[in-house]
Amino acid sequence: MVTLKEPVPFFLDDVVRLRKPHPCGGYEWTVVRLGADIGLVCTTCGRRVLLPRRELERRLKTFVSRGPEYVAPEDAQ
Repeated sequence: MVTLKEPVPFFLDDVVRLRKPHPCGGYEWTVVRLGADIGLVCTTCGRRVLLPRRELERRLKTFVSRGPEYVAPEDAQ
């Protein structure tokens, strides 16, 4: 049986930390384009890249900050 995982919600201006560093030494990227491919800009050197959503979800370590459209989930207590 295959269980499908929900896609990670990304928003414009999210700052994400990836597991491996960019060759310039930076770990943090800003999301600048959404779709099947996610556009990222390195916060250290300014390099722009496009990664497939699935690839970005695999490389994602954590969110440093979320974009202005992000709504924090309420605690279910």
